[in-house]
Amino acid sequence: MLKRIFISAILLIAVLSFVISLLGGKNAYNADKIPAPKGDRVAVIDIQGTIESGADGTAIFAEARGATSGRIMQELRQAAKDKSVKAVLLRINSPGGSVTAAEEITREIQRFKETSHKPIVAAMGDTGASAAYYIAAGCDKIYANASTLTGSIGVYMGTKNLEELYKKLGVKDVMIKSGIHKDIMSTARPMTPEEKEILQTMVNEMYDEFLTVVSTGRNIPLDKVRALADGRVYTGKQAKALGLVDDLGNYYDALDATGVLAGIKGTPETVEYGSVKNWKNWFSSKIADQVAGKIMEAIEAQSGVSVMMKPRAEG
Repeated sequence: MLKRIFISAILLIAVLSFVISLLGGKNAYNADKIPAPKGDRVAVIDIQGTIESGADGTAIFAEARGATSGRIMQELRQAAKDKSVKAVLLRINSPGGSVTAAEEITREIQRFKETSHKPIVAAMGDTGASAAYYIAAGCDKIYANASTLTGSIGVYMGTKNLEELYKKLGVKDVMIKSGIHKDIMSTARPMTPEEKEILQTMVNEMYDEFLTVVSTGRNIPLDKVRALADGRVYTGKQAKALGLVDDLGNYYDALDATGVLAGIKGTPETVEYGSVKNWKNWFSSKIADQVAGKIMEAIEAQSGVSVMMKPRAEG
């Protein structure tokens, strides 16, 4: 009985490993195309949803939180070290997010280019605006669809003055603070002219850095970038005419272009790190628990002795 369970467990793990290997990132579009030589791969890194600072989660659906700077930076470093990876393609579909997160990722893109000397390309889907465009501007080449919404070069900070509403509801704000500006973004009172100036200075500083990133990355004079950067979005077609993107095309057009930049002959094989890793970790953990449980049950049934497992803490 115990022997059969061990054999079943080994077979189950073997099947699981085979299935996960099929999900490991091979590109299967246009089967009539010539496959690239084994080992020449393009790492595809997803930037989907709101861009935010922080590390990646470990749950199977962690990426539903949005694009975290921690995960993206980690995957860039993996791609830099991976000798089989000849280039990186950022697959972007994001309306933007945190300026700081975009700055972190852009700095890592620059480090990736300087240390690995591998090309990096951005491919935009529905949207690649604001902080997402900030990131794309640091790439060697940008692809967008004609209908992609991109640009939105700018920075804002927002709050609400709910003082009159609080009065109607009978809500009184009690604030004990260490300095006159500690509640600078309070919704319970109007903002003073001095506070507006403080925040405007901060926004202008971040805005100037955004302009510099775009000017340097796109090789466009700073004055021209400033004229384009009034916060509006552009279609991909408009952005190409303005020099904000290089070419129009979908993900596969961008993938082929990335392969050409990397000197890969034929259709590039792709690899994705984050999503497969999370799936693999979750699935393998569940299988391991099931196998261990069956083995313990078999031992108890054979020996009549209860086996104490190590305690686990799971959400």
